[in-house]
Amino acid sequence: MSTRAMTEPAFFILTALLDAPRHGYGIVADVAELSGGRVRLKIGSLYGALDRLVGDGLVELDREEAWQGRLRRYYRLTERGRHALEAEAQRMAANARLASTRLRAHRSPITGSSS
Repeated sequence: MSTRAMTEPAFFILTALLDAPRHGYGIVADVAELSGGRVRLKIGSLYGALDRLVGDGLVELDREEAWQGRLRRYYRLTERGRHALEAEAQRMAANARLASTRLRAHRSPITGSSS
């Protein structure tokens, strides 16, 4: 990504596109499932995020297909997008390890609660 921090919706959109190209409603459903229902994208916000991800070179249009008289656009992850997702996952894991280490260090040895 550019200099912007990766948002949680962007993280889950890129994760949803790891397996295969998906159309908008497929991405929305996959993001909801991957996030355990915490991230619920509306179609308008999805396409705003996709436009930014395409602009950053992380996602690209894979194809368009007619379906029930409408055009479905399928998006896929680019190699740059895969690298950005990997870097963000590593950053998040490092942050979680740091917080976990500090939390363990600040537990009371007698009760297990924080001091």
